Amino acid sequence: MKPFPEVKSNTPLMRLRLPRTLRSRYTWRLIAVIVIVSCYVFSLPPFPRPLPNYSGPYPVGAVDIETPLASPRIIDTARFKETKEHAFEVDTVLFTLYYPAIHHATHRQAKHDWIPKPISVTAEGYAKFAHIDNFIMNKVMTGVLKALVGHIQIPAQVDVPLADLVSAVTAIPETRDNMKEIEKVIQIGKGGHPVIVFSHGMASSRTDYTHYAGELASRGYVVALLEHRDGSCPGSVIMESGKPDHIKLTFNVPEVETSSGKELTVDEFKRAQLDFREAEIEETVRVLKLINEGQGKEVFKSNMRDEGVDFVNWKGRLNTDDMIVAGHSYGATGAMQALRGGPSAERPFKGAIILDPGKQSGQLNDDIRVPVLVIHSNSWSSKYSLFYGRAHFDTVRDIVENNVLRGMPSWFATSLGTSHPSVTDAPLLEPLLLSWTTGARINVYEGLREYVHVSEDFLWFLSTGEERGLLKEKPEFPQYDEGKGFGVWKPAQGENEKTMGAWFDWRRYWQVHVSPN
Repeated sequence: MKPFPEVKSNTPLMRLRLPRTLRSRYTWRLIAVIVIVSCYVFSLPPFPRPLPNYSGPYPVGAVDIETPLASPRIIDTARFKETKEHAFEVDTVLFTLYYPAIHHATHRQAKHDWIPKPISVTAEGYAKFAHIDNFIMNKVMTGVLKALVGHIQIPAQVDVPLADLVSAVTAIPETRDNMKEIEKVIQIGKGGHPVIVFSHGMASSRTDYTHYAGELASRGYVVALLEHRDGSCPGSVIMESGKPDHIKLTFNVPEVETSSGKELTVDEFKRAQLDFREAEIEETVRVLKLINEGQGKEVFKSNMRDEGVDFVNWKGRLNTDDMIVAGHSYGATGAMQALRGGPSAERPFKGAIILDPGKQSGQLNDDIRVPVLVIHSNSWSSKYSLFYGRAHFDTVRDIVENNVLRGMPSWFATSLGTSHPSVTDAPLLEPLLLSWTTGARINVYEGLREYVHVSEDFLWFLSTGEERGLLKEKPEFPQYDEGKGFGVWKPAQGENEKTMGAWFDWRRYWQVHVSPN
């Protein structure tokens, strides 16, 4: 089954040269917003194209969940200088579940907006990231976002019933080509739908990775996309019962202080952020376990987003004993931290998908005792970055190699032709602008297809122990090799289209640095 439509390469003939500080400091969505504003001001062709539908055998459902903690958790005693309130206190946890849904379901609510309302919250957050936040610029940014992307919706149907195994199998025509797909669906369904908890990057939110999550959901997986309130999200509306909605915008080191009024160091601030993320991950696991244990009705009643009416029927249908943690950029660093000392009851992760682990988000945890898949985008591997006194690439490679030596099958590979935002929604919405600004050379559909394809192979390995596709390759590239880059390298194993199917040439998109083979 082809995950994405066939499209011709749209490699740009020229690239927009943004200042290096802008390209390194801010993320794809913020860059896209700045370019959008420029297009609006100078009457250039505007931004959006709709997000494509998902391609797996299941339809995709989505539910927003915001539930309170039994009691607030103060993760760090740092406080805001202006209000003296705790900066790192978890009162509620917010995430969106993407899951395989039944066929021909009638959704009870409108589809989710790509930028949640009110748009002004996200707009002000972007303006703050860009250091242009003031009354006028906030209004301008809000107006532009509303006009250009306010209508974009996420394709998943909201609050529809969770799929069962029978409906998925019967929906796939029993042809020779589809037998493997049917076998895969049956295998995935054993023991409940596998669950992935995903952590977003800096200047991002839970709606930045909806297509990656939706593609996995259309293949039988349940993906919880977290929204972090640790200062990394542009802006988030916190909803609590009996209290007015509270907006928490992005914040940084200069805005906080210790409980005794002293300045925080950058490292102290990042440590607090990562600890905060870990707590939110644990609370997400707690809620998912409640649903699976038969308390879906109670979770629905406590959900301030008024979604999840079918949770009452989810009892025993999720595999919450062996979850997977995943993340991108800062979220990848957070996902690695969530593996410390695990697996545990609070963090029952049997594996991890790590996408572009952060270069400026603090030390990377090497206390890992489960299989991991680490994927670098081309831009992440090709650019040398000094990381705590040594090359970032070497640090990541050593962590994965040491995990293999501990007996945990693990992989580290570079996705050729991609850039840091290639796994996000932004390139799908505006391929040309994102290619110009980030330097990606691969077609956007092709790039995201590769991320989904390899992630699915890793998830399959965790379920069955079978290594397939990229996971069967030997580590032929101890270092990233610019000379054997995008579209060049193919291992001499003799496979062709007859033996490998439609994607026999996928190897030209990868370099494998570490594997257990």
